[in-house]
Amino acid sequence: MIYLNLLILSISINNLQSWALERGLLQNRFELEYMQFSWHFLSMPFLYMFLIHYLNLTDKFFNILKFAIPGFLLLVAAQVSFVLSSSGTDSKENLDYIYEVYASLEEFFSMITSLSIFIYSMYILNKKENLFQKTLSFDNLKWLNTFFILSSIGYLFWIVALVVKINLNFTGFLFSYYPLRILTTVLIYWLGYQGLRQLRIVKERKKIRASLLIDLNGEFNLDTVDLNTKKTSLESNQLERQSEQFNDIDNFIKSKKKYLLSKYTLQDLSNDTQLGSSTLSSVINNIAKKSFTDYLNEMRIESAKNLLLDPDYSEYTITSVGLESGFNSKSTFYTVFKKHTGHTPVEYKNLSLAMLKS
Repeated sequence: MIYLNLLILSISINNLQSWALERGLLQNRFELEYMQFSWHFLSMPFLYMFLIHYLNLTDKFFNILKFAIPGFLLLVAAQVSFVLSSSGTDSKENLDYIYEVYASLEEFFSMITSLSIFIYSMYILNKKENLFQKTLSFDNLKWLNTFFILSSIGYLFWIVALVVKINLNFTGFLFSYYPLRILTTVLIYWLGYQGLRQLRIVKERKKIRASLLIDLNGEFNLDTVDLNTKKTSLESNQLERQSEQFNDIDNFIKSKKKYLLSKYTLQDLSNDTQLGSSTLSSVINNIAKKSFTDYLNEMRIESAKNLLLDPDYSEYTITSVGLESGFNSKSTFYTVFKKHTGHTPVEYKNLSLAMLKS
């Protein structure tokens, strides 16, 4: 949370500084009208630090703030030195022009540095998934990917604004930064909301999972059911043989709570039981009279019902309950839950609690 808050703070201060300069609030306040510090220089380092901490990768990637903070302070010192040495040596019009040229060079350097860190962070998120599988079991990180997409648009706006600034010879260019300011303002609110929401959901999911006594990485504390004995059964009646196989499959899935795995497929079940996928599909369809997905979803719905009515989780979000019940998204949870119960999770919870009180 510290790095997420610092990321939001750096963007906010940068926008506030731009607004104050545009409104002329800093004019004739010593040399403050020429002090346009590159707060955006710190945004991506804070994002990077948030990312590696959130993904539990701090021991695998270096602390970039060791270079970013001294770099920012060096930019501040260089700018202060430039302004103090230049002020009073020329007309205000010429000084304005000289400063904007200098500020643009500093901005270009900041953009290149920031963009490099941004690309590297995006590389970690999309190409190093094998390093943060545990985090992925609690968060699919779609919200972070969305943030990177929006930020990519922001960089495009930034590049265009800087090009316009140069083409206008560093005068009358402020309008070109308006789209960037609007987007970054939206990002501030969106990132704050999503960050707090996701951190709450992850915390709740960890508590729910701990209470269910499961490990979705595959280390289960229950004895393995041996299905190979059924595979070689000499029963002559196929339906009877499939019924016995289904009982073992059903016991295996329920005892191991495999239905709580959102990406558990027939192939995964085949690997676990040493039975072919086609055999498993045939057994489940013939005996349970439903598809493998519907078969798992029924168990997931029952798990969700229990969690929704458990007083220990009364203050938990519906999203946390749905995801820990084995659904891969909130929308899927709502759709399947209503299909099976005729009510949304919220409606079911309210109706059930009302019936218990009456």
